[in-house]
Amino acid sequence: MKFAIAVFSPAHAPSSRRALRFAEAALAGGHEIARLFLYQDGVHSASANIVAPQDELDVTNHWRAFISKHQLDAVVCIAAALRRGVLNEEEANRYQRPAVNLPAPWELSGLGQLHEAAQVADRLICFGGD
Repeated sequence: MKFAIAVFSPAHAPSSRRALRFAEAALAGGHEIARLFLYQDGVHSASANIVAPQDELDVTNHWRAFISKHQLDAVVCIAAALRRGVLNEEEANRYQRPAVNLPAPWELSGLGQLHEAAQVADRLICFGGD
């Protein structure tokens, strides 16, 4: 089965950790992930400036390693990211901001990427949000 995964909650939220565990289990079970899409407060899960307490799972680093290891398509909604100060180098330069906190393998793109992922996947699984 091919999954598209959307994460709406920040890295410290239980639903963000569940999304990571679901993605790991899906691939371990022989399934495919068409795209991982971070939206709303979920964009914080891609920020390089998130520091997890030592006794908690570092969700942002785990996502980064997991995506790189499996070469997944990992997209951060550009509108939600800009609104929350999550910037790659191009956007930081464009808006003359001093910091870049969106490292590879994450890519900024529009909400259309979530729509496309939902079309090509067998299931869209959403974590967090209201």
